[in-house]
Amino acid sequence: MKRALVLGAGGAVGLAWECGVIGGLYDGGVDVRDADLIIGTSAGAVAGAHLASGVDPRDVEARHRDAVARTRSGHPARRDVKAMQAVFGLWATFDEMTLDRQRQIAALALTADTGPEDAWVRGFEFGEGWPARPLLVTAVSCETGALRVFDRDAGVPLRRAVAASCAVPGIFPPVMIGGERYTDGVVRSGTSADLAQMIDPDMALIVSVFGTSRPGINRTSAHALAREMAALEAAGTSVRLVRFDEAAQAAIGENMMDVAARLPALEAGHAHGAAVAATIGAWWRGH
Repeated sequence: MKRALVLGAGGAVGLAWECGVIGGLYDGGVDVRDADLIIGTSAGAVAGAHLASGVDPRDVEARHRDAVARTRSGHPARRDVKAMQAVFGLWATFDEMTLDRQRQIAALALTADTGPEDAWVRGFEFGEGWPARPLLVTAVSCETGALRVFDRDAGVPLRRAVAASCAVPGIFPPVMIGGERYTDGVVRSGTSADLAQMIDPDMALIVSVFGTSRPGINRTSAHALAREMAALEAAGTSVRLVRFDEAAQAAIGENMMDVAARLPALEAGHAHGAAVAATIGAWWRGH
């Protein structure tokens, strides 16, 4: 029985919520670290790298609580308001992503004044080496708009791959890898759950903050997720989705980059994970 774990994008708030979900599942007896493949996009790349490296989900939650206590994200960033407006204004006009639309958004990432790339990359705590457990990290080329999937065979330091996946266009600097600059994988999809088909999984668990019809990233990622889930199910994969619910949205608000919202996001995620642990656990174990 092959299992895939898909961890989606979501900014600082989404990362805290995802880590809370994973911790809540763990407390309920579900350890998703035993997935045969972990796919991480943006915030999900951070959570996925921790899990693939075998970090205890409770320790991941503790790190976020410590970060909240310090009231700092740990990543240097300079807001280029004009560039952000250009990126997200364009994004809001799209219902679906295409390669050309991805290229348009990714190209705008190159125009933003977002601070030094090296400082951004150094802000990630991961080292050079990749975990032994299979992990895929997604990013998008700023030149072509095409998806790039990094794994341990790509010859790219884990820290740099995760930094590229998290480089929200207009907010964080694109990351140079192999002579090409890359921006956030969310430009193509907030989940890239279709990559799970690489192992022909029997089951796929998707953890995602997206799923509403609000304009921009939410809408395009929700549409992509629906297509990805349909494709997996058509191929015979049993799919379960743990999605940002109304209670979490009410507790956290609209700004997924709001550092101050990380603690309520973490707590809402933990409660959600604990609430669904029995159902997800029985399914995850094939019962």
